[in-house]
This record gives sequence, C-alpha cells and structure tokens, in this order.
Amino acid sequence: MGSIDIGVIIIFTILIFICGLSFSSSGKNMKSYFAAGGALPWWMSGLSLFMSFFSAGTFVVWGSIAYNSGWVAITIQSTMAIAGFIIGFVIAPKWRKTKALTAAEFITNRLGYNTQKVYTYLFLVISLFTTGAFLYPVAKIVEVSTGVPITTSIIVIGVLILIYTAVGGLWAVIVTDVLQFVVLTAAVLIVVPLSLNKVGGINSFIDKAPRDFFALVNDEYSWGFMIAFGFYNLFFIAGNWAYVQRYTSVSTPRDAKKVGWLFGALYLISPIIWMLPPMIYRVLNPSLEGLADEGAYLLICKEVLPVGMLGLMLGGMIFATSSSVNTTLNISAGVLTNDVYKHFRPKAASNQLVKIAKLSTVILGLITIGVALLVPLLGGVVEFVLSLAAITGGAMFLPPLWAMFSKRLTGNTALFVTITSLIINAFFKFLAPLLFDLSLSRTLEMSFGVGIPIALLFLTELYFMISKSDEIAFEEYCKRVALISDISEDDSTGGNKKGGRVIGIGVASTGFLIFLLAFIAQNGALLVGGMGLLVMVLGGVFIKRNLK
Repeated sequence: MGSIDIGVIIIFTILIFICGLSFSSSGKNMKSYFAAGGALPWWMSGLSLFMSFFSAGTFVVWGSIAYNSGWVAITIQSTMAIAGFIIGFVIAPKWRKTKALTAAEFITNRLGYNTQKVYTYLFLVISLFTTGAFLYPVAKIVEVSTGVPITTSIIVIGVLILIYTAVGGLWAVIVTDVLQFVVLTAAVLIVVPLSLNKVGGINSFIDKAPRDFFALVNDEYSWGFMIAFGFYNLFFIAGNWAYVQRYTSVSTPRDAKKVGWLFGALYLISPIIWMLPPMIYRVLNPSLEGLADEGAYLLICKEVLPVGMLGLMLGGMIFATSSSVNTTLNISAGVLTNDVYKHFRPKAASNQLVKIAKLSTVILGLITIGVALLVPLLGGVVEFVLSLAAITGGAMFLPPLWAMFSKRLTGNTALFVTITSLIINAFFKFLAPLLFDLSLSRTLEMSFGVGIPIALLFLTELYFMISKSDEIAFEEYCKRVALISDISEDDSTGGNKKGGRVIGIGVASTGFLIFLLAFIAQNGALLVGGMGLLVMVLGGVFIKRNLK
C-alpha cells in the first residue's frame, strides 16, 4: 500500500472522528445521549441498523464464506432480508409502543426488576464477546492491507472507536453509520465492475468458477441451516438490545415499521453486490488456505482498485465494521447507566448520569479490546461468530420478545427458558465433544440454538393456557405503559437538522476526495470521477434539505 492510500485513510479517519465529535454537546440527558431525543428520522435509524448488523460480518465472515462456498453466502444473507420484513410488519412497532428507552427498561416494566437484573448481567457479558468479535475483523482488514500487526490494530482502532462513541452518544453512532453506508456503497460500485473486468467479464467468471459455486446451499450450509439461521436472525435483529434501540428512538410505531422494512430491502439487494468481489477472487487466486481466506475481500480490492481508492475502501471497511462495535458499546453503556446505576441512584442528576454513561463506554471499550485479542485463539472469526450466535441468540433474545405478545409469561419462566437453553447449548458445544466425542454439525448447532427456546416457550405457554393462569401482571404492565409520557425532546428537530447537515458535509467531502483521486487513477478514472461527482451531489442535497 502506497503513501497516497495511507494518506487517504488518515484523511477519512479524521473526517469520521470530526463528525462523531461534533455531537459532543448533544448528550444533555439520557434520552438525548441514548435515543437521539426520541425522534430520530426513520431512514437514518434504518441505515444505521443495516450498517450495525451488516458490517460485522460482510467483509471477513461472509467474505470468507463467499470465497470458499460462493453463492451460499448470498443465500445466508437473504435470511436477514426475510427477518427484516417480518420485524417491520410485526415486531418493530411493538417495541416502539412499549415507550421504553432500552430493552432492559421494557423487561423491568413487563417482567420485574429481578428478571431484568439477571438479563442485564447476561447481556453485558455476551455483548463483550460480541463486540470483541466485531472488533477483530476490523483489525484483520488492517493487517491484510497494511501489514500492521493485528494486536496493534485492535488496540489503536478500539481506542479511536470508544473515544468518539463516548463523546457523541447515539448521534455520533448514527451519523458515522450513514456516512459509511454512502461511502462504502460508492466504493463497492467501483470494485465490482473493475473485478469483473479483471477476470475477463461475467461470462468468463461463471465459466472459470469452481463446480457448484453458484449452488444455493452446500453440505455445511444446508437448507436446514438456512431455516435455523433465519429464525436466529429474526430473534437477534428483533431482540438484540443494541438493535432495539433503533426501533425505540424514532417518533412513532409507523416509523419503527419503516426501519425494519428498509433493513429488509437493503438485505434483499446488497448481498448480491457485496459478495461478488470475494467470489471473483476465488477464480483469480484459489490458493488461500486456513484463516487466510478471511482476507479475501481486501485482497481483491488491492488487486483492482486504483491508487487512493484502496485507502478509501479500507477506511470505509474499518469504520463500517466498527459500526457494530460502537452500536453495542453505546447500548451496553445505556444499560449500565439507565438500568443498573440509576436503580441504585434514582435521584442522580441528568449531567451525572451522562458522565457515568461516558465512563461506562470507556470501560466496556477497554474490555472489548481484550476480548478481540483472544479471537484467533478461539478458531478464527467465522467459527467464533457462528458458534456465539447458535449458543446465545435464541436463548437470550426470544423470551423478552415473547413477553411482548404473551399475556401469561412471567419473569421466572423467561429466565428458566433462557438459562436452560444456554446450558444445553453450551453443553453440546463445549462438553459433549470432550466427554462423548460428539460434535454437532453447523446445521444441528444452529437448530438446537433456536429450537430449544422455541420449544420451551411453546410448552410453558400451553401449560399456562391449560391451567388458566391469570393475566393480572400483564394488565398492570399495560396500565403503567399508558401513564408513561411519550413526547420527544423539544430540540429533537434541531438535532435531526444538525445530523443531516453533518452527514451532508461528510458525504460531500468524501465525494470531493473521490473526484480528486480520479486525476491520479491509472485505471477506471472515468468510473471513479463519475462516482465522486455523484457522491458530492448527494452530500449537497443533504446539506440543502437540513439548512436552518
């Protein structure tokens, strides 16, 4: 990587950092810091949800699968589109109607504080592993492209992320997510045609691809896996506390619906575009082995992108993948502050709570860095991410979701389902191979992960119906929700305008940078220049629409 690419990375990093820090004065209270005032535009929230979910795996996890298994990676991600549409129609508006700031607050209101306390501790522990799994791919990208040791990359990038997340709160997360979406979409629309040109065109790519490379499924990722993974995605996207924040931070239940629909629409289209580069690289270089295939995405970018654009693509990958880290850090800090500290200090002033929130973000960020350093010892990021999903996804997130629709589910029952499912899943993952030489296939592992909590909840619900259990607790919860104020902050419109302007400035600046790179591009200059102009115009539209 040359000095121009490194310079572009530095410029883009500074731009992201400035955009995030520009909201340092926005976190006046808890609703401002963790919910952006409670009236976030649905399209911003939807794009942020997409980036927060998509970025953790696209470049390294799904890129690795696309390199090895081809179209299977696209089939896997199509389950996310289906989940998004279901969430938009049914679950997202339900979350908005709870009037809760966090999922933990809903659990307290619906199932009781003792139940929430256990879920909070479980969520915080699991979220530390989740953010570690998200931070590792970022560092892997840097290592592949620059040669900087992965340990150094994890530490430096982790510190940068926790600083702007701690300072700017949810607005910093949202604005940088939207900016990254625009930048990476522009970059990949340059990568794809250049990659196809490198391989000799679409027909040549298809002819030279390995046998069954375009099959929808394979032995490891079968239809059974796809169905189980689809259920996991439904529970995870609908119930993960970091993503719930995207449904509760918009103005109305209808806006919450649009958040889910936008997510689904993007995942219906984007996987085909995003997965083509690592698939093409399999034809160009079929010799990657072991964990080297985790770098396939960056390697194809290095192969085809003109000077400077590789730096921009890398910068976009770093901060887009970081999106999952800052999202989880923000909501984890919210849980610690709103649902733990505030419980013991109910009279704490707003400014004190915001200080605790920022301190929590820093502490959690440092622990995340430590976890990310351990990922290579746990079998690589693909194994780590999918196993973590199978063990925790259904067990953690389905019972609270069930509680939104069930009038009979109790806190003790929800905890029983969660803890029992976690124990069974962990047993088959860690102890069964040692004690009985029994290892579950990827399909069975995912099926157990989602099937056990579904079965337990169904059986308990059936028992409550037969025994005609009372619904007093649910009725009291409904009365409490009816009394909760659901008014967004007075300055939410001003915050939205400022967010739009910052996004516009960031997008226009990036477009200008892309346009300048066209003058030194040795290949694809017209493509790069045209994309730069298009991004600049888009940034100008954002700015014009959000002028005071």
